[in-house]
Amino acid sequence: MRVTRLIRSAVLCAPLLLVTTVGHADSVTSGPKWGPHLDLEGKGGTDRNLGETDLFIPLWQDQDTLTFTSLRARMDDNNSHEGNFGLGIRQMLDTGWNIGGYGYFDRRHSPYGNKFNQLTFGAEALSLDWDFRANAYMPIGTTQYLEDSLSTVDVSGTTLMYSQGEERALRGFDGEIGWRIPLFAADAGQQLRAYAGGYRFAENNVDTIQGPRGRLDLTFDEVPFLWEGSRFSLGAEIQHDSPRGTQGFASFRLRIPLQGFGDAPKPRLTAMERRMTDPIIRDIDVVSQAGQFSEASEVTQTADGETITLLNSNSTSAGDFATAIANAGANSTVVLSGNYTNINSTTTVQDGQTIVGGGALDIKTPTGRSVTVAIPDASISGEGAVPGGGANRFFDMADNSSLIGITANLTKAGSTAIAKIVGKQNVTIRNSKLTTTTTGGSTTASIFEIEDSHNVTIENNNISVVADGSTAQLLSIRGSNNSNISIDDNTVSITGTAGTKKYIVLAGSVEITNLSGTGNTSNITACSTGASGYTITGTVTTSGTTCP
Repeated sequence: MRVTRLIRSAVLCAPLLLVTTVGHADSVTSGPKWGPHLDLEGKGGTDRNLGETDLFIPLWQDQDTLTFTSLRARMDDNNSHEGNFGLGIRQMLDTGWNIGGYGYFDRRHSPYGNKFNQLTFGAEALSLDWDFRANAYMPIGTTQYLEDSLSTVDVSGTTLMYSQGEERALRGFDGEIGWRIPLFAADAGQQLRAYAGGYRFAENNVDTIQGPRGRLDLTFDEVPFLWEGSRFSLGAEIQHDSPRGTQGFASFRLRIPLQGFGDAPKPRLTAMERRMTDPIIRDIDVVSQAGQFSEASEVTQTADGETITLLNSNSTSAGDFATAIANAGANSTVVLSGNYTNINSTTTVQDGQTIVGGGALDIKTPTGRSVTVAIPDASISGEGAVPGGGANRFFDMADNSSLIGITANLTKAGSTAIAKIVGKQNVTIRNSKLTTTTTGGSTTASIFEIEDSHNVTIENNNISVVADGSTAQLLSIRGSNNSNISIDDNTVSITGTAGTKKYIVLAGSVEITNLSGTGNTSNITACSTGASGYTITGTVTTSGTTCP
């Protein structure tokens, strides 16, 4: 990890920098007043938990001035990590104040895998009783990334409107005022301080992040079992802004000095001298926001270049449903929106046509990029029709046609089927929720009817057959010229009072080359082999049973 290598390198360099520090101190015999240290911090939060390592190394010092570098590495449990490299200077004034300034280069790996760079500049003024701090944050380099996982498609009438997902780094500032709560003497080795402040981060078209922040800090210098210069702190923090809500943290921070092994005891530092190595207080992140920040635009094509036609149940009646799909034409994608009821017709799907009722859709954005977006679910219900004989059904499939993400419920006091595939090739029915319900005596409840067809794929569907007639089945296959029929990863429930319940019915002297299917589950595992024999290569398995 890049930040880990950064810290490892800093630790290895610490002895060399320590020698440099000694060489620039006013008194070689007494040693430097301020030495390097390593701070380890853990923060448990309401939204996330963090860990931080901060290596503080003096670069040059005299009796009242200290220049230093700070190397930080931070990570959290939201798959984000960050590294900071800083340089700073602090000066002890005769008035009893320590003033300082610093600059950092920050690099963050966001939860979305994007890399952001930032410059941070800050100033501070510290006394025994009061703290004043302010920071400014300026992202540099690439400050925004496209994030397709956040893109959305919304329906506006008969138009699909696309909003591009993005993640953007925000520029901003923060500040705080702190006060020493006088529970302990002013120069004591333990102190309780309270802080109040606020922050603001903004970018064009992005919700501004701004709000108050408060925290408490209880610090103990000279930790038992550690040596001179050690420190232990406990903290609590709370902040609130509209985009992120209220966030709280509880923290601990342990300082491990990196000098003093075997050295002669040095005079104890005064309270203000100890404050010269207080940690830099700044926002812990390169602040970013993820969402849709640009104006939505119309989508007219799939990623493969097919024309998209949107049908909305508010403007397309049940009587016009089949005609509207046919009018979309061959090699088109029809996206359904809304809830269609009383569909009492059979739709003749056009060659190369895809009908989408919800789920994932690969589209081409107005800028020409191919992305996958989620389409809102739509549903159709009714009793279908019986054009040319057979069962009542919703769809007669065509060559190279597909039903994707369809929610369909066909109810009829007669034989039923959601789709019929006769003499077709390259037909796909995927990711759909399909139900047929039938009542009556000599009726057959099916989901699919297949006859003399090739390259038929039925996968990842949730299927329910409810029948009080004579026969209930997932599908029937007929004809002597079928090949490459695959039935995979479907969940099937067959219920009702029907006298015959079958997973698959092989009707007549059916012939199939390369029947296959795995990953299916069903409460019915029986198969029918037909009355006149069959010729089949391959099998379908469901709930551990093989058909035929």
